Amino acid sequence: MNEQHLARAARQLIEAGRYISAHGWVPATSGNFSVKLPDGRIAITVSGTHKGQLTERDIMLIDAEGRALDERKPSAESLLHTSIYRRYPEVGAVLHPHSPNSTLASRLFPDRIVLENYELLKALDSVTTHEARVVIPIFPNDQNIPHLALCVEEYMEMHRDVRGYIIAGHGFYTWGATLSDALRHVEALEFLFDLEIRLHGVRKP
Repeated sequence: MNEQHLARAARQLIEAGRYISAHGWVPATSGNFSVKLPDGRIAITVSGTHKGQLTERDIMLIDAEGRALDERKPSAESLLHTSIYRRYPEVGAVLHPHSPNSTLASRLFPDRIVLENYELLKALDSVTTHEARVVIPIFPNDQNIPHLALCVEEYMEMHRDVRGYIIAGHGFYTWGATLSDALRHVEALEFLFDLEIRLHGVRKP
């Protein structure tokens, strides 16, 4: 049964990779995706793979601490995935695209993007009205992934309703109870980032 779960997760990640790549949100070999299995192991994309061309060989297993469970090399950012799963036990999938709008937004906004009064906010889990206010924090990029993961965890400890975050000049992370939920969040946030970028240009003196 465990192998069936892994095979199903691999198929889902392959399909998600093709969808996200088709939108131009994971150029070259950027980005990383994962799905949590029922036994607590995590299926994650292998480092250095093109997400639009994934095969089952490009999906590997790590444990809850981000350690590889076979001879392959997981993404260097696997700790950012595992920290999300620890913080939110209900999360079943984490997606990290390097989308144009999230990357550009991190150049325009200093430390956060505030999304409010958008109907599409209701595409995010637990948001039931356009009158919601969703803050997407922006963290400085850091090659020291354990340090970056710690910064993210400290923020999440103080802000319980985080639905995604951006790494400056890099890309963004979002998640969901299922991979379909996480994909919906990717699409909604990318659209909302685009609107905020356009508004920034309109408001700029």
